[in-house]
Parts: sequence; C-alpha cells; structure tokens
Amino acid sequence: MTPHRLTFAFQLLVTLIACAFLMVPAGASILAGFTTNYFRGLASGLTLEWVRQVLELYSGTILLSLGIALGTLAVTLVLGVPAAWALVRRPSRLSRLVEEVVTLPVAIPGLALALALILAYGGWRDFRMSPLFILTGHVLYTLPFMLRSVMAVLAAVDVRTLEEGAASLGASPLQRFFHVVVPNARGGILAGALMVVTLSIGEFNLTWMLHTPLTKTLPVGLADSYASMRLEIASAYTLVFFVMIVPLLVALQLFGRTPGGAK
Repeated sequence: MTPHRLTFAFQLLVTLIACAFLMVPAGASILAGFTTNYFRGLASGLTLEWVRQVLELYSGTILLSLGIALGTLAVTLVLGVPAAWALVRRPSRLSRLVEEVVTLPVAIPGLALALALILAYGGWRDFRMSPLFILTGHVLYTLPFMLRSVMAVLAAVDVRTLEEGAASLGASPLQRFFHVVVPNARGGILAGALMVVTLSIGEFNLTWMLHTPLTKTLPVGLADSYASMRLEIASAYTLVFFVMIVPLLVALQLFGRTPGGAK
C-alpha cells in the first residue's frame, strides 16, 4: 500500500471513530424513544406511543418555538440585510465600530445577555410575560450571523460598482436595494436565514433565563421532559427535536458548498 493510501486510510479511520463517538449516544437516545421499556431494551418491543405523548403534551411548546424562530428570521432580515448593505457600501472606522457592537452579543454568554434584558425590561410585566421577550433575545443573539453572511457575499460581488451602474440608469435608492443588492446578496441571505432559524430553535441558555411557564420553547421543554417525565418520553422528545433541527443543519451545509452560497 502506497503512503498516500495509508494516509487516506488513517484519516478515514479517525473520521469514522469521531463520527461513531458523536452518533452512538444520539442513536441510543433516539432508540429509547421507540422502545416500550428502555431498561429492557429492544426485547420489550417498539412503539410510537412515546412520540404520540410528546406531541400531545408539548405541541404548544413546539409551535411556539417555530413561531419565535420565524419571527426572529423576519426581524433579522428587516434589520440585517439593510445594515449589511450600509456597512459594505461605506466602509470606515465608524462602520467597523458598528459591526463590532452588533457582533458583541455572540461573545457574551447567553445567561449574561438574558440577565441584561431582564434588568432592562423585566419591569414591563406584559412584555416580560410574552413570547416577544424571548424573540427580542433571539434577535440580539442571531442578528450578527445574518449580518456577517450578507456582508461576506456583498463584499465579494463589489456591490458599490453595481449600484453606481444602476444609479447612472436612473434607479432610485429603493430600486437599487431591491433589484441590485438583494438579488446579489441572495446566497448570503439564504445561508443567514438557515443559520438564524437553526440557532433560534436550538438556543437553550438564553431562552431558559427569559422563559416563563407559559412561554416554554422546544429546548426548555426538552430539559423539562428529562427532569419530570419518563426517560422514554424524554428520548422521544429528543427525536422530535432532531427531526426539526437536522434538516436545517443539512441544508445549511449543502447550501454552503454551492457556488451561490455564503463563503
């Protein structure tokens, strides 16, 4: 066997071991959600009863997570795309400072960010008790990912030159934004959107601090199921979580490899 083949075989072996190390626990948890009795294993038989109970007990939690994720996506699109356009077309020290300030929540622990929101707005009872409070935290946390994705694509296509060409043809700023900037930023917008939705659905630390008994999201409900339900129900909840989040992660990875994806 040639040295090249030996190197490839070693790399493949290490990759398979790493994948097994990560996937075996997840597989065991998912399998527990299908077994009639986890402690007896497959000998007890397979069932969908636990999945049914999860959908019955936590359907509101799952729908709330989806609603917050879509709301977060809408807000980050409205704020992030125009902000990325402005920062790219007029690079300066001020624009770099603004970019760093917007990116700051990524570097702050979710618990600290949540505590800051509670201290600042916790006195507004109706706001504090509503899903909008969690949505605000998710927007602060995910906005940098949308901003960075769109900025990377716009910087690569030299949007300023394209804008100047459109302006010379009489296009207004609004027309240039929707007919020049947005189409050229489509790859970054889509990659950022997938990332925002994925992060919003899966975010736990920030949400755990901001939630109330009436505003539990999917990850908080998952923690609650492991603390208070049968292990089989908690494992079935994990399966539901994977069904929601894994397709988004796969789409993000596949899109990132396409020519139009964000780099």
